Amino acid sequence: MSVAADTFAEFVDGLADALDDHDRSGDDWAARHHFSRFHFDRMIKAVGGEPPQTLRRRILLERSAYRMITTKAPLLDIAIEAGYSSHEAFTRAFTKAYNAAPREWRKKPGHIQIGEPNAVHFVPPGSIRLPSRDVTRGPDLLEKMVEHHVWLTGELIRVAGNLTDPELDAPVVVEEDADESQTIRSILSRLVGQMGMWNAAMATRDYDWSVEDHESLTSMRRRLGIEGPRYLAHVREVCDQGRLDDTFVDAVCAQAAVFTYGGMVAHVVTFAAYRRTVVVLALARLGHDELGWGDPMRWVAERA
Repeated sequence: MSVAADTFAEFVDGLADALDDHDRSGDDWAARHHFSRFHFDRMIKAVGGEPPQTLRRRILLERSAYRMITTKAPLLDIAIEAGYSSHEAFTRAFTKAYNAAPREWRKKPGHIQIGEPNAVHFVPPGSIRLPSRDVTRGPDLLEKMVEHHVWLTGELIRVAGNLTDPELDAPVVVEEDADESQTIRSILSRLVGQMGMWNAAMATRDYDWSVEDHESLTSMRRRLGIEGPRYLAHVREVCDQGRLDDTFVDAVCAQAAVFTYGGMVAHVVTFAAYRRTVVVLALARLGHDELGWGDPMRWVAERA
């Protein structure tokens, strides 16, 4: 490891502990690491892509963005916490970074992270992520599980095409409470919609829930052809770039929330497996058992 890389890592560690020390100057940071200000700034920029004070201001803005969507704190308080002496100065800096004024961004938030995904970023709730020096590929198995999910959802919709409308719309009780019962149609629509909903969240756009209201199988097939590959592409991208621990804002929720890509994928795979099993069992009871349990074990093995 080079001196520059070591110094950069030490700087980021120190920055995490002293992010709220607004009195510490660039000269202070350089002296702390036993370099001249000129040499220190050049070294940090060479490794991290930006001078130390610029990096620090960006991290503080990212934290401010997180505060905006997770608290009801006044913007002035958030500005002061970020080291700005006035609301106007904070607004100028935030607007330049996010292409939206703080008040507007808070109403419709986007991604917290500014700039390149492999840079140093603020990680909720209160830390800083130092990027890996070597990009680590995400697990191939995770990608295969999502591939299997998209494929099996399509197969379930295909087999459901053999059912009559009364069979599609007959209650399938998935909870003890009969009021929570669903139908083969509604569960299949939700399987497709779950991917569509997260695609929308990652793109910071609204999801049209009305499409799942008594949706036809033809519509499900069409939507799956769009949302399935799009969702799989998202998963492949974050796995390829080793970014499963990176965060994104889900502004589709009633109250915006922050999730990691890995957590989101785990959520989809877990709940989709349950819904698929409910549909598989319901189809089997109606005499359509060609998909068995929908177990991915053989599917993964055949594609190995």
